[in-house]
Amino acid sequence: MGETENKAAQKESFFSGLSAEFKKIIWPDNKSLARQTAAVVAVSVVMGLVIALLDFAIQYGVDFLVGLSF
Repeated sequence: MGETENKAAQKESFFSGLSAEFKKIIWPDNKSLARQTAAVVAVSVVMGLVIALLDFAIQYGVDFLVGLSF
């Protein structure tokens, strides 16, 4: 019986600790959140373009090498 009481106390302690940690969070304001979101989107688009260009270049190189006849 002591084991179930201990688990209940652990669960309550976990949730009270979780609640205390959530109170420590400093959420960003709307302006900061918008700037960070724009930065993430911009970097994602740029990285997508870089990866696409590398993919095309590598594919062109492979096609060129495969097309060579000896």
